[in-house]
Amino acid sequence: MGTLYVALGAAGWGTWALFLRGHGLPPAWQSVMILSVIAIAWMPSAVRASLRRAARSRTGWLLLGGAAVTDAANYLCYFGALDRGPIALAVLTHYLAPVVVAVLAPLLLREALTRRTALALAVSLGGLALLVLGEGGLAAASGRTAALGAASAFFYGLNTLLTKKLLDDFAASELLAYHCLLSAGMVALFAGAPPAPAAFLWTPLLGALLIGALGAALFYAGLRAIPVQRAAVLTYLEPLVAALVGFFAFAEPVGVAGLVGGALIVAGGAAVALEGSPSSRPE
Repeated sequence: MGTLYVALGAAGWGTWALFLRGHGLPPAWQSVMILSVIAIAWMPSAVRASLRRAARSRTGWLLLGGAAVTDAANYLCYFGALDRGPIALAVLTHYLAPVVVAVLAPLLLREALTRRTALALAVSLGGLALLVLGEGGLAAASGRTAALGAASAFFYGLNTLLTKKLLDDFAASELLAYHCLLSAGMVALFAGAPPAPAAFLWTPLLGALLIGALGAALFYAGLRAIPVQRAAVLTYLEPLVAALVGFFAFAEPVGVAGLVGGALIVAGGAAVALEGSPSSRPE
């Protein structure tokens, strides 16, 4: 079930274009809205969970603050990369995050890097390259875009590791509400003047509730049950679903390379999901 929850959350994130495209909402304010909705939706459950739980250590709250900082930095770097373009390079470098997680997890969480997970990472990354680049390539690629995309991958990978560790002491609702509220405030500081309130209504707000609040809850519930490296590979479902949405809803061609890349992504995720080694499962 943990694998299913993570897969559903990641796949849902690939449908953002259906809710956000064409509404005139700047990317940074999309992030502020999504993070704020997640925080508000889960705040009542978070408060109840906090009242039922014993007091957490100062270190635990500091780590939660670190999760907020890394998530805010991830949003700022990622949308900065998308704004400068090329978009393909921004997306590709951002999805180096699972590689960051796979490399750091043995050091920070003492999770063994299995041979199958390492192979699935390589296969998925190669598939992502085909899916994103297609037949067009990366003409006139920007070094600054690559740097921002890689920075977003680093911060997202750190955020995933911090979240996995925090789930030992915090309920998922607490993490969702508290860290997203802090992250929304941090992103808002760099988002510029806010758009008209009507820009947030109604489809973007619905997406924030369904894909943001519910999707994040599913992802966190799954992350509690499975190794973080497996969850990281399953996030490759997001660009796969996004490509399908672009093809069917917005007539954006995928091409043969994209189809092959999508197949590789699915194969990599399936290989990790079906891994049955007892040593890869948390106690």
